[in-house]
Amino acid sequence: MKIVVVTLFPELVGLALEYGVLGRAIRRGVITVETVNPRDFSTNVHGTVDDRPYGGGPGMVLKAETLSAAMQEAERLAPASRRICLAADGERLEQSLVRELAGLNSLILVAGRYEGLDERFVEACTDQSVSIGDVVLSGGELPALVLIDAVARLLPGALGDADSAVQESFTDELLDWPHYTRPEVWEGRAVPPVLLGGNHAAIRRWRLKQALGRTWRRRPDLLRQRKLNSEERLLLEEYLAEHGAPPHGTRSRDCEKGET
Repeated sequence: MKIVVVTLFPELVGLALEYGVLGRAIRRGVITVETVNPRDFSTNVHGTVDDRPYGGGPGMVLKAETLSAAMQEAERLAPASRRICLAADGERLEQSLVRELAGLNSLILVAGRYEGLDERFVEACTDQSVSIGDVVLSGGELPALVLIDAVARLLPGALGDADSAVQESFTDELLDWPHYTRPEVWEGRAVPPVLLGGNHAAIRRWRLKQALGRTWRRRPDLLRQRKLNSEERLLLEEYLAEHGAPPHGTRSRDCEKGET
């Protein structure tokens, strides 16, 4: 897959791409990422890419003409790409959208800055706007990296174990189950015995139950939009019977007290 990021800070994007899953995916040739800087297409010696907003108000707005020229270069590097603007008012990034984007051959991501982008550029030169959540950031580079990372994980060859991309939160509209590793007992807290017995059927059942329970506690909206099968309904009932039904968001404060 090829991704081109239109950004005023290509170094910020490039630095993040050197590490972890993304770095390995790039070195393996699973994904290539290039950047295009709108400043390279400024029409004056000062490299101006923004101007004051019409109608007044704080901040500066990125100019449509320089963004359009940068987009043309991005489209030359990655023809026939989905063109996505990272913006706070965009469609919320969900795993379903990530899966859709992972099926494409190329993407162009526009990382805004300052007060925003000239809306005429957004309308004429992008296909959709995407947001990583109801937060306001200083620019679109971090959201672009979030999207790239999420997409890269789904590409064949990106992960050391292909099952890792399957057994994760949101893959089946459920949050992930709890994970444990050695030692078997830490600070008086033991690993659940079922994980130590080697009974794979029991482990699968326990993990599904914990995933359902964790989703019920932390993201009940996901369960409301998901049709549970008979096994899942039974396991969720068992979980609620075992753990009770505390208010949404209630959790242990041991770490805050310094006890763990």
